[in-house]
Amino acid sequence: MSAQARPPQEPTRPPGTETAAPPRTPGQEPGPPEQPGRRPAQEPGQNPAAEAARGAGQPGRSPGQNPTQKSAQKPAQKPAQKPARGTVQATTVQGTGPAPKYPAAATTVRQEARRGRILAASTRLACGGGFEAVQMRAVAEHSGVALGTLYRYFPSKIHLLVAVMEDQLRQLHEALRVRPPAAEEPGERVAEVLLRAFRTLQREPRLADAMVRALIFADGSVRVEVDTVSRLTTRIIVDAMGTPGGSAGPRAAEIRVIEHTWHAALVSWLSGRESVAEVTTDIRTACALLDRPAG
Repeated sequence: MSAQARPPQEPTRPPGTETAAPPRTPGQEPGPPEQPGRRPAQEPGQNPAAEAARGAGQPGRSPGQNPTQKSAQKPAQKPAQKPARGTVQATTVQGTGPAPKYPAAATTVRQEARRGRILAASTRLACGGGFEAVQMRAVAEHSGVALGTLYRYFPSKIHLLVAVMEDQLRQLHEALRVRPPAAEEPGERVAEVLLRAFRTLQREPRLADAMVRALIFADGSVRVEVDTVSRLTTRIIVDAMGTPGGSAGPRAAEIRVIEHTWHAALVSWLSGRESVAEVTTDIRTACALLDRPAG
């Protein structure tokens, strides 16, 4: 007869080592006894890794934040500062381009000499080939200056040629002081000076054409230079009149008519619409207004 297998018996514990059940609050159902060596059951929604990280005191992590997720916070932007009252901001309006440039003024002897070389080279080029021959790179090469330096003095070809006309008028003004007109009447004196200038332009028609075309093509960016040419022309006429004090006085309207006739006659002559004789007649007729009684 075979022996019947006995179920394994639990090891006996010494007295006083029994695990006591946790205390229960009134109304709480008794749960299964806690076994040694096992962790308590995890509550729903509890993350052990996050709890361990918070328990270890890791910096930069708030409660409930996933430790594997990178922070997506953007740096705070500084508010735009408004310009102080009384200041002017440089702005560029779309489609209009940068602000117009103005030629640099020659302030030292060296700069004045450099400007003189630029104007002399431009005059030679214009005498040889007219308006089209005056190119900024060619002027820089003939005057011995860098192209960037040339643009600092004269921002464009129009600026340069208007300055050439101003230089020619200054030479005429100096010649007027050295050799004033010999006529007695103011109108005849002015006509003598203007016809003297016209004869000079007849010897260099390409230079005359280049200067007059520059005046015609000049826009608002060349206003300062054009105004200088106009004032210098007025000064030559007033000085040629020989009036005491060198003032236009009540003859301002007649002087404006003479200036307009002078420029219009040059344009007509250069375009072939008037002959030298017709230009001479127009200038004398306009200048005769000064010989009439004022008013």
